[in-house]
Amino acid sequence: MLKFTDVTYTYPFADKQAVDQISLQADAGQAILCTGSSGCGKSTLIRLANGLVPHFFQGSLTGKVVVAGTDNTDRPIHAIGHDLGTLFQDPEQQFFALNVTDELAFAHEWRNTPPNLIRQRIMAAADRFGLQDLLESSIHELSEGQKQKVALAGIMSLAPHILILDEPSANLDPEATRELALLLGELKRSGITLLIVDHRLYWLRDLIDQVLVMEDGRITERLTFQQLDDNTLRARYGLRNTTVHDHRNQLSCVTSHAGAISISGLSFAYQGKAPLFTDFSVALPKGMVIGIIGDNGVGKTTFARLITGLLPMKSGTICIDGKPVTPKELMHRSSIVLQNTDHQLHMHTVRKELEAVTQRHVDRADAVAVDAIMQEFNIYHLAERHPQSLSGGEKQRLVIACAVIRQPDILILDEPTSGLDGANMAVIAATITRFARQGACVLIISHDLELLERVCTCRMELCSTGLKTEN
Repeated sequence: MLKFTDVTYTYPFADKQAVDQISLQADAGQAILCTGSSGCGKSTLIRLANGLVPHFFQGSLTGKVVVAGTDNTDRPIHAIGHDLGTLFQDPEQQFFALNVTDELAFAHEWRNTPPNLIRQRIMAAADRFGLQDLLESSIHELSEGQKQKVALAGIMSLAPHILILDEPSANLDPEATRELALLLGELKRSGITLLIVDHRLYWLRDLIDQVLVMEDGRITERLTFQQLDDNTLRARYGLRNTTVHDHRNQLSCVTSHAGAISISGLSFAYQGKAPLFTDFSVALPKGMVIGIIGDNGVGKTTFARLITGLLPMKSGTICIDGKPVTPKELMHRSSIVLQNTDHQLHMHTVRKELEAVTQRHVDRADAVAVDAIMQEFNIYHLAERHPQSLSGGEKQRLVIACAVIRQPDILILDEPTSGLDGANMAVIAATITRFARQGACVLIISHDLELLERVCTCRMELCSTGLKTEN
């Protein structure tokens, strides 16, 4: 059982409570969804449940958080971890090893589990989560979706009674999301308590027993999932849709000809791995929003890094408007928003992040442009905040703003809505559409069916044999 009783918490040096008077109870075999707009307190709720507050994050805490019958303040984090596991939104934050097998073994070794039992649990976890072919892979070579599966497999191999999941659908394709929903259903039936924090709602319809909607650190609504179907209620709190249609196959496919940006003869392989691209060719039109889709691990993010000059091609040519461009030129004429936003944030304030971008590209910091784009992306009130102090959704909006302010010929966004609520997803969707209409080539790597339905005008589908060109 997980129980909060009148919990109020304020971070050090903060002038506002992160959560205020929170009370909830999740019993064995119950699944609770917590949702709400970015920055409403959901991440703090997770930190309170798993003991990061108050054992790592200090600050002011009143009330009680009880996990499996024991107050979190009465035992250390590692003891709480015997009863409760957390799948973070960014799986890299919870990895300790360099390859999959070592990662699955790590926690068991720290618990002095006998080696033969460790091997049994690794193989059982690999079978359960479909990781058999990845056991010898480097963690850093995995796709974000594969990393998430490894993290979840590692957690569940420890047999916790309570599982907390932070944006678990963010990095999974629709098929894998359905598999996750089925798996969580099995865990729930086995008596596992589930607390799920997510902006994406549609995939949880048949799983959730109670919905908690948060706003400004408080639980403002306690609902059944069916009550979330109310459009007025969702609009009030900036929530995503509860029903989403898969329109991927209705989008026309790009081909290897007829496009302002042409890639021909592209070949690439990671060292010691099978080629991801062999003599690959595609033509990308300007003025359109192209959805790059395909299974986890098929090479979508690698393709994005190749055509922006971040990775060197083994062979191949890239032309813009008929003229070949070098990797260095590509880096100046393109912007990419990486899936892990932390990799792109380096300055001390939000304003300085944007000023640094404009200064690099127009030889001076354009204060008017910076103010305008902060207003557009709803981050103006965060101008003097340190980027690493922002919520996941706020970081997402900041890195997209940094990419757009450069006015590139090619704009690539890798899972741009993974941490965004419904209201901010609408802001990003409108920006993407407008930017494409101004003549840019916009490519979106996304499993987010809601976003693809809103903005994409065609699709580039990658598969194990290369480019799929038929509907």
